Amino acid sequence: MPPKPPRRAGSARTQRPSPDGGSAPPAAPRLEVGEADFVVLCDALKVSESVREKAWKTYESLSAADGALACNKKKKETWGVCIFIVAIDLDEVTFTFTELLKSINMSVCTFFQFLKEVDVNMDTVSTKVDSTVSRLKKKYDVLFALYHKFERTCGLIYLEQPSSEISAELSSVLVLKNYWITFLLAKGKVLQVDDDLVISFQLLLCVLDYFIKLSPPAVLKEPYKSSVSAVTVNGSARTPRRGQNRSSRTAKQLDTDTKIIEVLCKEHDCNLDEVKNVYFTSFIPFLNSAGIVASNGLPEVEVILKQYDELYLKNKDIDARLFLNHDETLQPDVTPCSQLERTPLKNNPDEEINIPQTPVRAAMNNIQQLIMILNSATDKPSDTLIMYFNNCTVNPKDSILKRVESFDHIFKKKFAEAVGQGWAEIGSHRYKLGVRLYYRVMESMLKSEEERLSVQNFSKLLNDNIFHTSLLACAVEVVMATYGRNASQSDSTVAETALSFPWILNVFDLKAFDFYKVIESFIRAEPSLTREMIKHLEHCEHRIMESLAWQSGSPLFDLIKQSKEREGQTDQPEPTSTLNMPLQHNHTAADLYLSPVKSPKKKASGPPLSATSTPDVQPAVIPQTQKPQKSTSLSLFYKKVYLLAYRRLHTLFLHLLSEHPDLEPLIWTLFQHTLQNEYELMRDRHLDQIMMCSMYGICKVKNVDLRFKIIVSAYKELCNTNQETFKRVLIREEQYDSIIVFYNLVFMQKLKTNILQYASSRPPTLSPIPHIPRSPYQFSNSPRRVPAGNNIYISPLKSPYKFSDGFQSPTKMTPRSRILVSIGESFGTSEKFQKINQMLCNSECQLKRSAEVGAAAPKPLKRLRFDIEGQDEADGSKHLPQESKFQQKLAEMTSTRTRMQKQKLNDGNDTSASEEK
Repeated sequence: MPPKPPRRAGSARTQRPSPDGGSAPPAAPRLEVGEADFVVLCDALKVSESVREKAWKTYESLSAADGALACNKKKKETWGVCIFIVAIDLDEVTFTFTELLKSINMSVCTFFQFLKEVDVNMDTVSTKVDSTVSRLKKKYDVLFALYHKFERTCGLIYLEQPSSEISAELSSVLVLKNYWITFLLAKGKVLQVDDDLVISFQLLLCVLDYFIKLSPPAVLKEPYKSSVSAVTVNGSARTPRRGQNRSSRTAKQLDTDTKIIEVLCKEHDCNLDEVKNVYFTSFIPFLNSAGIVASNGLPEVEVILKQYDELYLKNKDIDARLFLNHDETLQPDVTPCSQLERTPLKNNPDEEINIPQTPVRAAMNNIQQLIMILNSATDKPSDTLIMYFNNCTVNPKDSILKRVESFDHIFKKKFAEAVGQGWAEIGSHRYKLGVRLYYRVMESMLKSEEERLSVQNFSKLLNDNIFHTSLLACAVEVVMATYGRNASQSDSTVAETALSFPWILNVFDLKAFDFYKVIESFIRAEPSLTREMIKHLEHCEHRIMESLAWQSGSPLFDLIKQSKEREGQTDQPEPTSTLNMPLQHNHTAADLYLSPVKSPKKKASGPPLSATSTPDVQPAVIPQTQKPQKSTSLSLFYKKVYLLAYRRLHTLFLHLLSEHPDLEPLIWTLFQHTLQNEYELMRDRHLDQIMMCSMYGICKVKNVDLRFKIIVSAYKELCNTNQETFKRVLIREEQYDSIIVFYNLVFMQKLKTNILQYASSRPPTLSPIPHIPRSPYQFSNSPRRVPAGNNIYISPLKSPYKFSDGFQSPTKMTPRSRILVSIGESFGTSEKFQKINQMLCNSECQLKRSAEVGAAAPKPLKRLRFDIEGQDEADGSKHLPQESKFQQKLAEMTSTRTRMQKQKLNDGNDTSASEEK
């Protein structure tokens, strides 16, 4: 039972049972104050009796598992977490998220981290709570990023100390308050999604435009002051007649009213057409519906405050007004912020060193890069594509155009349903960008096929509906992901939103396995894709391989069944003998979409379906005695699944069983055997579920103490994992439970005989370890290290960018990035480059000579200081007066590097000498 009210705290102490139903735990006397405080907390949050009772039971269960949670320091926080969990599970939330944080004195970030720590037994936090927490995290990240962008932008728009003539009502504090609350109200009423950073920022620009027009020029900085003055001359927008319809008035002043929007879009690298569309289709109707009227040049604060308060209490989430006060509940966690200031480490040679940017700036840069790529493309087939169409036996042009037009209407409708009806045109604009990319990539693919096969008739491929639908969906997904940048400053990936993959599969009514076939060919055909987009498409491919392709109704199961029915073939979709062979990446989309899929029991006739030669050009009849060809798409899919599976297993194994290296090949053999021979266990399940069960099963028969609780605790710390993977596993039709239940009732029952063989004297033959290749995708914008051991990297000039007039030029650099040297613009004369080469060569020669002669130990290195003119503090050397500052700094860096190498060389010689002794 939950504790009684404070006046009966004594009786509550004697009646409260322990979690196991026995006597009260030893810590019971310490809960005397806590019981009363728990009731006070529940009263403050107005929770129901059912929530109180279950929350207290949850708290007792947690305290029994982890005594630290029952200490006075964490007691109140634990109560708050328990109330939050239970209220969501019971659908009886009587408080806002901010009210809860205020009651227990926790910040958003601290609360989320503490909630993760509390879930020690896997069953405390349900998937329903996980979903709610995920939504709150995304909303917080977007609001946090937008507010800091908003605050900095206002500092660039308004004077800090305007003239004394300006009314006190136009003070910066009041302006900020009006701006921000109006935006929050507009975002809450216009947008159906909380986590779309780009659309939210476009709406923020509309709010900025509206308030700038209402501001006297005397309080504005340039170029906004001139823009407002121009609007005033042509018909001021600052003194509207209250009885006049705002929409009609705005339409009449289109030419002048958009001047400020144009300035804002130029300053923030936003697409002008998109922002204008948001302004006239969403923001203006919002102003009218909200009844916001101008008063003394500003909207009435009381009106918008009242409306936002109603919205906030209805949603029961974060009170974003507190950003204005820099409230401690909305401040970010210190650890992630401090990590951003460190120099990024480069553990993988394929990984790129990224310069941190604000989320909004990064999103705008990605969008502008995509638009620049597509500037030369059109939303109609090019002349080259038309030529390919005309060369086909059956011209596919009409069906392609009809398909593109049909999906335009479907996408526009689905986008509006997800985001809001006022955003349909924004969805249409993004789809058209995707169509441009679709035609561009299709042309590139066909050119590559023509070079490879020396043919121009691609009728079979170009008349394949699934191929075109997959290619178009992939192109649109790239556009959607470009607009879907993560709002978290510590995460540069694509955000998981309502529009994220696999949303696109539902829009195009496309099977995940069919979509997978086009991904690798798409990446190879479009060399201008950014590193982020390549990583995103790889992530989509992994999502498909780990779960989406294994859903009921997937064509994958039909292919596996047909593979096992092939005459004279071994009973497996991909032989284990190929596991340790390098994965070849010479296949094309045609190879995958046109590979044989017919059952061998049917007599084959007609042209072959192989994509290595064009069927329409070389028709032939397959003899009835010839065996049908193996499915290329299935073979490649299984090879990639094996690679992904082993990588996941190896990572988890290092976390848990590094002291038992002999177990890894056993676990991998069981894992691989299950995927190959018991593939039905993957139906509507996840690859990682089979992996964890394989690990647990082998440890069990080998008497290695490894509990599922430990496995899932380590699994949660891996990248790209979801708690639903181990909390909600299919047991039987429409019945789900934890992974432990799945292991006992399903996995063990199916594989018991096979698992027990590993404990016998004749265990199964071990499966080969897959050959782990580097990524097949080369990132052209990744820094490349200069050979010969120099600590020098070269990289093309890239983000952050300012895009103006279609050209790229560096923006203001961050405190970290401004110390970088950029070679690629107007740098200077060739003599400077010759000097760089000479210094690098000299340093190598000096190093070799020092190794031969055995130079004296170098001086200990001091901290480098580049702000002392003409002196290197490391060795006190002077520079020639005619040398530029850049040359001096470069010489300092070379000198330091040389001494460090000498030091390392001498240390190595000393070590070798001591070992010889």
